[in-house]
Formats: sequence, C-alpha cells, structure tokens
Amino acid sequence: MLFQNDRLKVRKLEEQDKSLLVKWLSDPAVLEFYEGRDNPFDLEKVNRVFYHSEDNEVRCIIEFDQKAIGYIQYYPLDEQSKKEYGFSNEIIYGIDQFIGEVEYWNKGIGTLLITSMITFLLTDKKTDRIVMDPQIRNTRALKCYEKCGFKKVKILPKHELHEGKYQDCWLIEYQMNSI
Repeated sequence: MLFQNDRLKVRKLEEQDKSLLVKWLSDPAVLEFYEGRDNPFDLEKVNRVFYHSEDNEVRCIIEFDQKAIGYIQYYPLDEQSKKEYGFSNEIIYGIDQFIGEVEYWNKGIGTLLITSMITFLLTDKKTDRIVMDPQIRNTRALKCYEKCGFKKVKILPKHELHEGKYQDCWLIEYQMNSI
C-alpha cells in the first residue's frame, strides 16, 4: 500500500487488476475524458500499456471503502519534459488519474485522492512541484484540481490526440507554497 487516508487507499497495480482496467477503459463515460471513446482497451492493450511498459510511471489502484474504483499513476518528469514546460532543474512529478466506477463521481473522492497524493509526493518523494495536463474541456476535473491547490500555468496547444482531434490542454502545477 502506498498510502491510506480515511476510507481512501492507494496501492500498487497488481496482476489481478487487469480485468478492472479493461472494464474501466472500455466504458464510454470514462473514455470521454481519458484515452478517448474511439480508443477502448482490451486485455492485450492493458497488458501492453500498463504491464509491459518500460517507463518510470508508478501505476496504482484507487480503493474506496475497500472497493477498487480507479487508477492513478505518478512519475518524475524527465529533463526533456521539464524543458518543454519551462521548468528548471527541480524535482517535479506528474500525475494522471481517473475514477473508473462512474457512480463514485461527484462525491468528493477525487478531491480526497488529489490532496492525499499531494501529501504523499511532498512527504515521500520530496518533490518541489507536481504537474498535470488535463484537457481544457475537462471542466469538472479542473475544478477539482484547483480546489486542491493546483494553478493554471499555460495552455498547451494541440497537446493531446483525443478522439481523432488534437486537444488543447492546461499545464497546471502545485507548489508547496502555492496555497
């Protein structure tokens, strides 16, 4: 287990989680904002993307009241990404997440998750800054992130291919002194 905060628990991804990822990443409601409805995942794609990938991402499952409800990953930004975003030589982590069980949306769990992840990264990873790049159109997620202390830094034009169209995204950041 990475951490627990009240009824929320985040643990590392395990082999038996494959079916959860297939379920969540084939749900059009989830895919509307994560990966795209034209890009559903099957077991082969879940294996390739989440289990056989050679990168620095730490992949985790989100549990609430002991039920797996979503996915979160965190990773140190590489030097190329830091340069692209205009950051200096700091310790910077990126995070990506989704709640895959739609009935858990709009219940404050996302806010609890993000604030808990901020605490974990600041305390355990000694990060100077945390960044995300949500699509501009994802207003619900942006409100959650801003409530957690993230600030909009700049627009990343045509940053993410989503459902056949390049979408503009916000580069948002959290800094220890940003609240």
